[in-house]
Amino acid sequence: MSEFSFHPEAENDLIEIWEFIAEDSVEAADRVRDDIFATIRRLTQTPNQGHGRTDLTSRPLRFWREYDYLIAYAPEEHPLLVIAILHGRRNPRILASILRDRE
Repeated sequence: MSEFSFHPEAENDLIEIWEFIAEDSVEAADRVRDDIFATIRRLTQTPNQGHGRTDLTSRPLRFWREYDYLIAYAPEEHPLLVIAILHGRRNPRILASILRDRE
């Protein structure tokens, strides 16, 4: 059994991140993707790492930053559920809207 799973849209987030970075460098895109996966694997070991973001959601999600991306995850889910991987510099209202749509 896998240590974590992705909300279907979170998988799309990761693909879009890879494609965007790969326009300049496939190697960099691979490195960012691999580092995001490594971070998620670490989060499965101690799932309450990171921080809450009550400005974005009232759900008990935790957030961890990797590069410029916020990994939003449900620490109480087994396997750990990654809800979204979003650029952290996005407007907080847009981030909140995306998270609301992924309930």
